[in-house]
Order: sequence, then C-alpha cells, then structure tokens
Amino acid sequence: MGEAILRMKNIVKDFPGVRALDHVDFEAYKGEVLVLAGENGAGKSTLMKVLSGVWAYPSYEGDIYVRGDLKRFRGTKEAENEGVAIIHQELNLISEMTVAENISLGRQATNKFGAIDWNLVNQKAKDILKQLNINNIKSTDKIKELTVGKQQMVEIAKALSLDAKVLVFDEPTSALTEKEVAELFKMIKSLKEKDVCMIYISHKMDEFKEIGDRVAVLRDGKTIGEVTKISDITLDDIIARMVGRDIKDMFPKVKAKIGEIVLEVKDFSVDHPFLVGEAMVKNVSFDVKAGEVLGISGLMGAGRTELVTGIFGAMPKDVEGEVYLNGEKLNITSPEAAIKAGIALITEDRKALGLFLDKSLEFNTTTTSKMLDDNSNRIGILNQLTGRGITEKYVKELKVKTPSIDVSVGTLSGGNQQKVIIGKWLATAPKVLILDEPTRGIDVGAKTEIYRLINKLAAEGVAIIMISSELPEIMGMSDRIMVMCEGEKVADIPREKATKEKVIAYATGNFREEKMNEKNLEK
Repeated sequence: MGEAILRMKNIVKDFPGVRALDHVDFEAYKGEVLVLAGENGAGKSTLMKVLSGVWAYPSYEGDIYVRGDLKRFRGTKEAENEGVAIIHQELNLISEMTVAENISLGRQATNKFGAIDWNLVNQKAKDILKQLNINNIKSTDKIKELTVGKQQMVEIAKALSLDAKVLVFDEPTSALTEKEVAELFKMIKSLKEKDVCMIYISHKMDEFKEIGDRVAVLRDGKTIGEVTKISDITLDDIIARMVGRDIKDMFPKVKAKIGEIVLEVKDFSVDHPFLVGEAMVKNVSFDVKAGEVLGISGLMGAGRTELVTGIFGAMPKDVEGEVYLNGEKLNITSPEAAIKAGIALITEDRKALGLFLDKSLEFNTTTTSKMLDDNSNRIGILNQLTGRGITEKYVKELKVKTPSIDVSVGTLSGGNQQKVIIGKWLATAPKVLILDEPTRGIDVGAKTEIYRLINKLAAEGVAIIMISSELPEIMGMSDRIMVMCEGEKVADIPREKATKEKVIAYATGNFREEKMNEKNLEK
C-alpha cells in the first residue's frame, strides 16, 4: 500500500455519559483516498476533530502518528503545522476578504519594515491556484462573489498553502452542482498524484466507488470490520456495516389511498428580489392530493426552492398567482399565515433556517406550534400536552437519539437534527407538508426512517411535496413527479411512467432534442 502517512490507534473520546469513540484504529496512506463511512452519530466528525486538534490532547486517549512520528496536538494550529488540515462542511472563509487574503490569513508575507507585502500575498495565491489548475478563480476575487463550489476550491488551496500531507473532506459535495462535483473530483485525483493522503466523509454512497480507494466504517464509535479496498466490497456490504443490518429496500414506498385535491396552485410566479424584471418562477400551476407524495425535480437554479418558499409566504412582495387549500383561496402574506392555514415547510438549510442550534430540543420542537391558537381543534390532543410533553412525544416517535430534551440541538448529529425539525412541524398537525431536500447530509439509516415517516403521513391523508436533488429518491418515493427547468414547470409524470432518462431530459431542457423528443418520452 505504500507509506502510512497517518495512523490513529486506540482513540477513545468520552463526553458526559457518552463514549463517542471506543478504541478506534485505522491507517491512511500516501496518495490514497480513504472513505470514512458511518451513520450520523457514528463518531466520524468527533474522530476528525481529534485528528485536527479541535479536541486537543489530553482530552482524548490513544495515539496519533503522522509520517511515523507520535503527535500530541494541543490545538488546530499545531495540527496544521504538522500538515493535517480539514475542509469542513461549513466553510471557514471570511466573505468580505479576497481569495488571496483568505489563503494567507494569519501568515501574510511582510516586507523589511514589517508591513504586509500584498504583492507577495497575491503572488502566493496565484501560484497555488495555478498548481491546482484552478483557472476560473482570481486571487483578487472576494469570497462573497464566488459560488459554494469555488469557495471550496479556495479552502483546498488554503489547506495546501500549509503544505498539508493529510487532507480531510467533510461532506464536500453536499451543496455542489454536478459540474462542481466533477471539478472537485478532478482536483482530488490530481492531489493523489502529488501523494497527498486524503480522508473523505460523505453520505452519498455512489461517490465511494468513484473517488475512494479504501473504506473504513464506524458504528457507535467503533471501527466495524477491516479497512477494505473499495473494489473488494459492495455498497450493500458497506451499508450493512454502517447500520448493523441489511437494508434491502432503500426506498420503502407504500402506496397510500389518494384522495381529493388538498393544495392547488395556479399561475404562480416569483420575481427575483434584486433583479428587476427577472423571474425565478414563471407561471407554475400544480396540485397535490391527500395521501399523495408529489416529487419536484430539477437542476440547481430551476426554481424549486423559490416556488415552495413563495407558497409558504416568505417573500410576499415578490409573488403572483393563486393558492387554494381544500378549495378555499388563501391570502398567505407570511409564514405564520401559512402555518395557521395548515402548511408546513421543512427548509433546505436546517442549520440556518430550520433550527435554533443553541436552544434546547423543547424550545425548537414547540416554536411553530405556539403560533397556533391555543384552542385550535387542528392540533387536537397536542393541546393537552405541555411543551415537554410535545417534545417527548416526537422524540419517542421519531427515535431521536439525545441524552435529554434539554440539551442544545446543535450538539446532535445531522440526522437527529432533521428529526427535530420534522417533529417541530408535525406538532402543527399540517394538512400540507413540504420537504425541501429532507435527507441532505444524513446517513442511510436515518434516510430510511424518514422515508417510512413520509409513508405514514401519506397514509394519514397528509398531502406531501418533496423536493430532492437525488433522482433515485425522487423516483423511489413519489407518486407523481413534477419537473422544473429554468423556473418553469416542464413535465408532470406519473410514477409508473417515470424513467431516469425522461426526468433528466426534461430537467436539462433537452426534451425537444432529436434523440429525446416528447414523442419518444411518452413511449
């Protein structure tokens, strides 16, 4: 396998009442991508925090060897100085600064008078960008002007400016377009040729085979099975190691009895909040029935999120069109009005828009239901429960892993945070539940639990709208698929007629091309 750049032996990390890491061992080699797989809460992030010095020695037990030398990192600076860097899912860049300023932050070159030499700072950034074959980013660009994908490239450049020998990627593709993912993978492959040792964390199983050389699996803080060559193991085997059981059916869709139309949207448009005359959603009409799961598919920028955000009342000045609930026309001018009407929206970005991370589970679970009239018949039995009672009900029903409902939500894993959001909205007893990327960034086991919950709600007659960028998920869980392209509705496909090729053709605007015209699509 070559030279072992990194060895972690018998790593133990305890929190009050919880052993997060239980004698974890693995090695990573020069010029390889080691995939670190596991469910949310398995210990992946904690292990990487130990490696990168966030959890500094001696707050953990065990040994870390970098290029054969025992290291006792007492902070992230020490780890970086030894060539260990991590690209976090939440990027750590200063948006008002330039690319060059971010790359050299805290390490700017100075002239003989002690002042920062900006020419040298910019030249260093140019050299690193050139080394990585990054031609579409300038050293003088401001971070706030770059896409998430380009910002991630800057993070990588910043890490390599530290002469990183061990580079950790934590969910690097969760917010990237397909083109940006391709660019990232191309860069990772070039880093392999430069003998950089990389650890890759992702919940997107299809990426493992494409980018990984070997895979290590964590479950409940322990290493499960041997670290294995990707070519010698199937994805089903990896899943079985992750969750401790076989998941035969990734998308356990149950056909619910579909009733009458609950939500009807007519000629709905959403204007761009900053560009006058520019529409993000253009005259979209659709409906969703009781017990139905309507999947909305499309590329990033197709207008999916803007459509449901507009329906939810989050941008009342920028929308036109009509919304009906059970045949009654609504005038939704705020999210509070939508909640009271019976519409719930689980947002795409759970951390920024869905949760108060520093507040307790009880606070988060009851925030939306408190907007309803205390005497509302719609929430039924929930009226009889206290805030703690409501929280305990959904923690139990949704199997939220938490030591207490009093801990801050920010301490939970991504999958458990998502369950708290779902519980928050179920506490309003919605008639229409809108799920925007409900499984983004969560593990395969938690995904399956959410799919089963969607089935349960559909069986209870809730009308469900689900937006997802994962095509297998859309096709596996939807009764009907509405496809959007450049702000317009371009297709409405029943489950039994949906194919991957058909959905992609509509989403990319190629449904009139010779090889994939509408006549062929209807076959």
